Amino acid sequence: MPSPEDALQEARTAYEEHVRTCRQCHFDMAPCAVSKHLLRIHNNARRAQARANSATH
Repeated sequence: MPSPEDALQEARTAYEEHVRTCRQCHFDMAPCAVSKHLLRIHNNARRAQARANSATH
């Protein structure tokens, strides 16, 4: 299982790569269903990292 930091980085990379390569997201400037899903994964990973950081402090 990846660490929260790794999961966040992977989610961010997947989202940014998709937005750059997706015709609808990049050229039409309208988020598609896949980008919304990837952004949700990124936000969940960000929250998990924040919870992990607050649990250790």
